[in-house]
Amino acid sequence: MIDLQPVKGTRDFFPDEMRMRNWLFQVWRSVSEQAGFEEYDTCVLEHEELYIRKAGDEISKQLYSFEDKGGRRLSLRPEMTPSLARLVLQRTKSLLFPIKWFSMPQCFRYERMTKGRRREHFQWNADIIGQPDMVAEAEILMLLISACESMGLSAKDIRVFINDRRILNAILSQLNVTEKLHSAILVIMDKRDKVSPETLGTMLKDVGMTSSQVQHLNEYLTKTNLQELKEELQHTEGIDELQHLLQLMDTAGYSDYLQFDISIVRGLSYYTGAVFEINSPEKQHRAICGGGRYDSLLSTYGGKSVPAVGFGFGDVVVLDVLRELERFPELTRKLDYTIIPFDNEQVGIALKIANELRSKGAIVDCNFSMKKMKKSLHEANESGAKFAILLFPEELKQEKVVIRDMQLREQNPINITDLISSAGQAA
Repeated sequence: MIDLQPVKGTRDFFPDEMRMRNWLFQVWRSVSEQAGFEEYDTCVLEHEELYIRKAGDEISKQLYSFEDKGGRRLSLRPEMTPSLARLVLQRTKSLLFPIKWFSMPQCFRYERMTKGRRREHFQWNADIIGQPDMVAEAEILMLLISACESMGLSAKDIRVFINDRRILNAILSQLNVTEKLHSAILVIMDKRDKVSPETLGTMLKDVGMTSSQVQHLNEYLTKTNLQELKEELQHTEGIDELQHLLQLMDTAGYSDYLQFDISIVRGLSYYTGAVFEINSPEKQHRAICGGGRYDSLLSTYGGKSVPAVGFGFGDVVVLDVLRELERFPELTRKLDYTIIPFDNEQVGIALKIANELRSKGAIVDCNFSMKKMKKSLHEANESGAKFAILLFPEELKQEKVVIRDMQLREQNPINITDLISSAGQAA
């Protein structure tokens, strides 16, 4: 017997769920275009090496990979940034930098199922490539906050937690941790909110940190004041830049949303500077969004180092959050007219009227069930139609139909030509 459920970790979207998805996509697309970002897309299949080279062990283990009939190792895309890097490298010489691009791809990762995490999801990505200073981060964060506000989320509901990887590297250097261990340690630190302190400590020791280094690292991770941290560290790269970013965001009027959080790391190994996540102020959810600066990614694939900042914003967690907070708008089916004939001889005229109304821009459905009027009107009401067009023999002889206002429950005869004309004016 065929399993009627979707493959584990994937989703079906019935029409009511598609309305939610389309609404979310429209928010993403609208705020992106308003901020001057251009949309792009890439193929869902990529060469496996594109991800293995720089994504890190965690992503590599989660790839949906296979060998095609030509012997090529391919993967379903788990994220968008490596694909974006490939596109930019294709046309580096012809592109006018900085570029501001966005996309809304479907991504796949074979990972453990938890609340807010699926093996398939849609993800809004936006990136600025070729802008070296912190104004790129400011633009990216303003874009994110604008989207959240468009979804009905305010500073009471969300917080942008921000850090800089260079600060963490400076801390590790001050603790005399060899540089070759930094990347592995940061990947482990990204699990700080997901495992116990004891487990985290064991993992850090396993990659080469001493007990004393782990203890002092934990002490640094309690710091909440950038200026105090600056006074304690020998190297302040990252702190100065982050302070400048916070000042820019304050001037732009977004200071209520931002909060320095030294524990924010981001698991992907290609981040080189500022990193950020959006969550509730108490971090009671999975992060609904995350990103940062990745200046060295293009060089990993054979190009020159180009400054870049971007984020990925998944649909799963934010939809869960919006449901919990009851922030969805009323998303009903859009239907202007449903046409109801009552015998088979009227089917042709029903189709003709539908075609003419659609040509005027109206959204029109036809009910060919040939049920009694009471049942047909009930179905018209359930469909969400604003008006029902009833085809009766006597009215049709006069080139008329009966139009019923489904909300007011009033109906009147109308000439078909007048109906078509009024529909055109309304459209």
